Amino acid sequence: MHARTPYRVTAVACAFIVISCLASVAVAADDAATSKGASVDWPFHGLTPHEERHSPLDQINRETVGRLGLAWSFATGSRRGLEATPLVIDGVLYASSTWSKVFALDAATGRELWHYDPKVPREVGRKACCDVVNRGVAHRKGRIYVAALDGRLIALDAGTGAEVWSTQTVPKGGDYTITGAPRVVNDLVVIGNSGGEFGVRGYITAYDAETGKQRWRFYTVPPPPGQPFEHPELEMAAATWSKQSDWASGLGGTAWDSMAHDPELDLLYVGVGNSSPYNREVRSPGGGDNLFLTCILALRPATGELAWYYQTTPAENWDYTATQHMILTDLTIEGRKRKVLMQAPKNGFFYVLDRATGELISAEGIAPMNWASHVDMKTGRPVETGRGNWADQAAYVMPGVAGAHNWHPMSFHPGTGFVYVPTLSNVWPFHADADYAYEPGVMNTGEDWSGFHEALQWILPFCEAAHLTAWDPVAGREVWKIVHDHPINGGVLTTAGGLVFQGNGGGFLAAYDATTGDRLWKIDTGTGVMAPPVTYQIDGHQYIAVLAGIGGSPAMNFANYRNDNAGRIFAFRLDAKDRMPATSPPPARVVSVEPRPLDPAEVTRGRKLFGTHCSRCHGPWARSTGWLPDLRYSSRAVHDGWESIVIGGAYEGKGMASFADQLTADDARALHAFVLDRAFAANSIIERLQAWAADNLCIPAEWMAD
Repeated sequence: MHARTPYRVTAVACAFIVISCLASVAVAADDAATSKGASVDWPFHGLTPHEERHSPLDQINRETVGRLGLAWSFATGSRRGLEATPLVIDGVLYASSTWSKVFALDAATGRELWHYDPKVPREVGRKACCDVVNRGVAHRKGRIYVAALDGRLIALDAGTGAEVWSTQTVPKGGDYTITGAPRVVNDLVVIGNSGGEFGVRGYITAYDAETGKQRWRFYTVPPPPGQPFEHPELEMAAATWSKQSDWASGLGGTAWDSMAHDPELDLLYVGVGNSSPYNREVRSPGGGDNLFLTCILALRPATGELAWYYQTTPAENWDYTATQHMILTDLTIEGRKRKVLMQAPKNGFFYVLDRATGELISAEGIAPMNWASHVDMKTGRPVETGRGNWADQAAYVMPGVAGAHNWHPMSFHPGTGFVYVPTLSNVWPFHADADYAYEPGVMNTGEDWSGFHEALQWILPFCEAAHLTAWDPVAGREVWKIVHDHPINGGVLTTAGGLVFQGNGGGFLAAYDATTGDRLWKIDTGTGVMAPPVTYQIDGHQYIAVLAGIGGSPAMNFANYRNDNAGRIFAFRLDAKDRMPATSPPPARVVSVEPRPLDPAEVTRGRKLFGTHCSRCHGPWARSTGWLPDLRYSSRAVHDGWESIVIGGAYEGKGMASFADQLTADDARALHAFVLDRAFAANSIIERLQAWAADNLCIPAEWMAD
């Protein structure tokens, strides 16, 4: 697509009046800065529909932040990933947890008012690429909306938690899931879905907020040849795909996270995800940009009609989603005030677009990369270096599939003019599967998992894997950067107190000076933090609240954790003195079986099966340092009941569903042979050397970027 002449269906209207909900948020925010007794909510996912995640509250500031203490904590009962942004409305905090559960708490005390469990069938967890997480709820006129992992969109009574209506947004029994937060846009609730690698076709849907009835749906990739186009934009998209494309895979393009809304322009912005399979030579033989993969879509919320689009990674080949957080704001660029959209997607570039027209204003590299050198400002396309080509030979590509920036929200501070981005440095060893064919119910990326795991076990981590980067979007440059010791980032909040708040998977929440990056406050949360903090004010007291719980990808099996990962919600305020809750150490890891002879052929077959079916949760090469079980250290009961677990579903209640639809009893025995082989080697010299190297050695990311 030509960057300066984006596709437009009709001219963008420029005279719409800002809707009352945005205006009321702005008024409340202005009052908050001047009225010590005012109560100030956090009513939208990003505070406002513009998703800036910046609060004008300033009671907690550079001078006072050192007095922050724990006001209250709440145990969610979970031990998996917590990624939600809480909402705070009229003194009530609403947060979602694992398995799409919702909690309503007194925001001043943490007292539970009600909770709701949608009772997601545990076998659905097998279809979730990246844990059974949920990123939050939406609110409108006394109702709370949550999207459940199994594809239901549910409306709850905000006062009681009673279910008002439930709508199935994805086909039952398919491989779709939902982990993202819905958004309320006027009288609509909008939601996308997940499952791109599992053989699904992405779409975004709007439902009537009162009744739950579908109002419109926008598909992000075309249907197979010969089938009708559901809406006119798909005819244009189809021209960018090969007729021999891997239609069975669904092609991906799931809109699994970010959205933003400009009421004045009356445009809804949606980020679109990656391809399925990743390998573009298999996915669309003969080429093509493959619209609308990795696009930012500007849709008219009343109808779902496309106003414009911008594709961040044409012919996507590396899981470079454009589903990362988008921020709408106004910037003065070259003396001219511009209405802009800002995004740092996975591919490593930071984009500034004109949000009325889709014109590319700037795109600069924000993290080390080797797949592209720059973005051509005339065409809007990244200029590939060739180092990311992996169809014919293995390639070590930066950023890896974790991206230079993942789902963790960033924040824009209008006072400094900086965007604060949770950035990453990572690499991925891509190996093409020469025998790839679509297989339902597994990760269809087009990769050779055996080669991938062989390479991954010897890759050293980067010295600076996770960071908080202060980015000047006008100058297109890094201003300062905080390097974290732990590879898992947290989302970001900024405030008028001159502060930036961010947590980390290492188990802390910190406040930094927004101008200099100096750390001004830090508290040990015990449990790692991935979720973004929010702030609100009740009875004159400003609070900072955040969810803590490690999970998601790659934390399921890569991130070392310090304790039992008990999920909690924390709220802090000045001079509060509640005690941080105690944590328990993680369970000891002991090999429970004695070495015995194994059939080498069965071990080899088990290794291949493990890579396809098990490694996503239990770690490459059956080695997990995350919170999901390292199968090498399974109990005697697990080994004795192996087949009943893998085939019979004995642990389905724990989220370990039966694989009887994909594996035979012989397959289960081969898998067990491989796991036993790994267990017998768990304390070998090679294993200890690899573990020591992973903990003590690292390489500069720039070595690979150069």
